[in-house]
Amino acid sequence: MDAVDATMEKLRAQCLSRGVSGIHCLARFFRRLDQHGSRSLDVGEFQRGLAKLGLALATAEVEGICRRWDRDGSGTLDLEEFLRALRPPMSQAREAVIAAAFAKLDRSGDGVVTVEDLRGVYSGSAHPKVRSGEWTEEQVLRQFLDNFDSSEKDGQVTLAEFQDYYSGVSASMDTDDEFVAMMTSAWRL
Repeated sequence: MDAVDATMEKLRAQCLSRGVSGIHCLARFFRRLDQHGSRSLDVGEFQRGLAKLGLALATAEVEGICRRWDRDGSGTLDLEEFLRALRPPMSQAREAVIAAAFAKLDRSGDGVVTVEDLRGVYSGSAHPKVRSGEWTEEQVLRQFLDNFDSSEKDGQVTLAEFQDYYSGVSASMDTDDEFVAMMTSAWRL
């Protein structure tokens, strides 16, 4: 294992110590730091972001990570590639069941789940806030979608965002059988 891989393991462990949503929250935080929408961060932005989160890495470690995920030689970290690499590795069985759940939600088949896709899969009519008249079913579906939307809450969830969410859940489950059973039950696969 090289120094960058060791640093990524250290950072992954720090994220996972925050619970099952640690990496998902980190992804959301870093995407918000990218105020220019470039999907990248420079070394300073990345290090300040880590510091704000209380995640301690030495400057040399931060520079190594940025170099590893600087895809275009611009001196910046490619945020999506980095976040994908940060996710704990999952077995093929776990990846397959996550992809199957996403495919079930993505009724249009365009690779993005929206409120329109959810209408045929998830009903918000029985939600207590809909019953009380406080929310519409549309608001319930949007709230549900926001659980998985790790970017700017744009009402669209990609497979990568869905995987980000479930990577934390996966890390908290010891066996593939347990994870697959949970996903199969939750998504009625």
